[in-house]
Amino acid sequence: MSVHPLSRRIGEVLGLAPEARAIEYDGDWHTWGQLGELSGQVTATVQPGTHVGILLRNTPAHVAALLGVLSAGACVVVVNPSRGDERIRADIAALTLPVIIGTADDISRLAQPTDTTTVVTIGDLRDAPRIRQGTPGSPALSAVAVRMLTSGTTGPPKRVDLTYDMLAVSVIGTDFTDAPAPSAVSGSVAIVNAPLVHIGGVYRVLQCICEARPFVLLPRFELESWVAAVRSYRPKAVSLVPAALRTVLHSDLGPDDLAGVRAVTSGTAPLSAEDADAFTDKFGIPVLTSYAATEFGGGVAGWTLADHRRFWQSKRGSVGRASLGAQLRVVADDGTPLQPDQQGLLEVKPGQLGRDADWVRTTDLARIDADGFLWILGRADQAIIRGGFKVLPDDVRAALESHPAVLGAAVVGRPDERLGDTPVAMVELRDASSASGADLTEYLRGRLAPYEIPSEIAVVESIPRTPSGKADLTAVRQHFTGREP
Repeated sequence: MSVHPLSRRIGEVLGLAPEARAIEYDGDWHTWGQLGELSGQVTATVQPGTHVGILLRNTPAHVAALLGVLSAGACVVVVNPSRGDERIRADIAALTLPVIIGTADDISRLAQPTDTTTVVTIGDLRDAPRIRQGTPGSPALSAVAVRMLTSGTTGPPKRVDLTYDMLAVSVIGTDFTDAPAPSAVSGSVAIVNAPLVHIGGVYRVLQCICEARPFVLLPRFELESWVAAVRSYRPKAVSLVPAALRTVLHSDLGPDDLAGVRAVTSGTAPLSAEDADAFTDKFGIPVLTSYAATEFGGGVAGWTLADHRRFWQSKRGSVGRASLGAQLRVVADDGTPLQPDQQGLLEVKPGQLGRDADWVRTTDLARIDADGFLWILGRADQAIIRGGFKVLPDDVRAALESHPAVLGAAVVGRPDERLGDTPVAMVELRDASSASGADLTEYLRGRLAPYEIPSEIAVVESIPRTPSGKADLTAVRQHFTGREP
């Protein structure tokens, strides 16, 4: 089997400067040589095409394991060790994986490997992995790079197959077969705070590796550790999901704390134009929103700095224009392409799937203007029909989040015997802020139509979220209905 350009790029970068800094974790730097050593030991353990389950956490050793499997041309099967022990055990049992990688604690609690399973136990990046070789069988082989978990916003996460080509387009570019590898390690330091169990984390890590860029790896987004890294390394660009961006926006931080940052990228969930403008007004930094999906292997639309300077005032609220070779269109329910600025369902030909890809129908309501800028208007499959009137949850959420006391909101439909469904909302307040459900209802009266105003607003300490930072709408719905999903 020939070596894929992505696998080759990983190997070339890991060998560039073994003594140079690669990953900072918990205040300690690890070198490219240490990363390459553990990665190579994992590579030697698996065969090309083999399904390898990794109980992924945000640590340097897990990054090395991910790179080792991809260097071998094998398939990473993402397992989220934080979804609840019973679910994870059932998931792993159903997958019948020939190789499992994880920490000693995760494997002992969750994996229950059989005699045919090869188990690779990892810990600190500096320590050699412990390998218990299983009895060789006839494992299923795959040309897939990563079987990635979706975010599980509206139901249980499912796996989506991402090929090596799809990942290579996203992290190297459409010319990945001919693109030269870096000749030296970058002098700038990035920050990765997205979880490896989500496409955002895998994308950020692989992008840093393919650019030979050292990075600070955070276990999760946490304001103090994040801003400490920003102050120390002054990255030119940082990535913040909307929930994290709002946390930074409503903190006591000022422009000096983010000095050096020229742009903030934001995706995975809707971000209002008001929040984007408020962030720019406070910190002097443009916010470049984007549109992506796990199924596409990364982004298909986004803002560039040049577009932002030229068009933001007239196109505010858009998620930018097609990127990475993608094509976008809006269609009616019957598939008829619509004219510019008409609302319909978004269809995408992702650049990650190649020139001969078919149009992929999404569940997103959208419009595209004559200049190619895309607006995401809401999810068609999440629309709430209240007595015959359509309510888009994102419109209600954005109105709630415009209240100065509100840090975040989530809106779902609740069955109603008379009206069919009514919108209900869960709200998380900013620190030291106070507002009741009645206060927020009154606030919405001048901002929404009467049928859009939630029939109940629950103020909670924190909104349940998925690993990607999106509101967990299944858990939100359960809060209001009292029923298990």
